[in-house]
This record gives sequence, C-alpha cells and structure tokens, in this order.
Amino acid sequence: MWIYWGQSVIIGYFNVRRMLALKQFSTDNFRINNRPAEPTRKTQRQTAFFFAVHYGGFHFAYLVFLFAENGIASGVAIAGVVACILIFFFNHRFSYHYNRERDATRAPNLGFIMFFPYVRIIPMHLMILMGNQFVGDSTARLVMFLVLKTLADVAMHVIEHSRIGRHGLLGLSGRETD
Repeated sequence: MWIYWGQSVIIGYFNVRRMLALKQFSTDNFRINNRPAEPTRKTQRQTAFFFAVHYGGFHFAYLVFLFAENGIASGVAIAGVVACILIFFFNHRFSYHYNRERDATRAPNLGFIMFFPYVRIIPMHLMILMGNQFVGDSTARLVMFLVLKTLADVAMHVIEHSRIGRHGLLGLSGRETD
C-alpha cells in the first residue's frame, strides 16, 4: 500500500499543477457552495486549493494509518518502495507535460479534473475501513487490495482516454483537436 499511497500523492500533486496551469476551462455542471461556478481565475485557484487540502488530508490520514499498521520496514524494502515511487513520479511528470500541451488546445472541465483523482482513493479507503474485518490473511488482503486498485486504475484510464471521457464526461468544449 505504500507504493499506491505514493502514487496517489503524486497524482494529486500533478492534478493541482494541471488545474492551475489551465489557460481556459469549462465549469459546466460544476457547483461551489451549491451555486454554479464561474470559469474565473479565482474559481480556478479556489478549486485547486480545496482539492490540495481535501485530497491531501485524506492522504495524510492514510499516511498515519500506514505507519500505525506497518511501521518502518527494512532499508531494502524502503529502497524498493522509494524506487517505485520515483519511477512513477518521472512517468507522471512526462504525462503531465504531454497533456498540458493538449489542454492548451481545449477547455477541460475544472470540476471533472478536481473530482477524477478521488476514484483512486476508494481502494485505499475500503482497505483501511474493511480490509482487516473481512479478510484476516495478509495474502488475501493483498489480493483484495490489488483487485480494488486494478479496478480503480482501469476505470480511470478508460474514462480519461475514451472518446466518451474526452467529449462527454470531461465536459470539454472549445478548440478540440483529436
């Protein structure tokens, strides 16, 4: 779960950067305090800040849980976890720069960008809340977590990269160039 946690933090970090880097964006069907959000720079900054605090808060709580449940592993295990997280960071940084160029040719929906990474916290949340109650065996817990993680990752990938995601769910408008 340490690697997954690190990946989720990286996704959150680049998601904040993406929100703040948008030159144009849509706020269709996006509400703040039960009012339609206007596509302004103030909305953009507030949304990025809210996401950073809220998503970051979840991950801080997960960090506390991970330390409480697992403590600190041996140096070899830590090196492996750090290596996996660093590889993911560089991969995600490349993806961020590639997609930032694509974002410049369209107007992505700010609300969708903010909510989309929350799909990724569901497996960790479920494992923390229910993992030990329903499955006592550590191998079974690992398999359960990997199935949940894979389902969340596949769902995010399919939605983000499908034609439906690019034109419907993402709420894109403006100059779309596919």
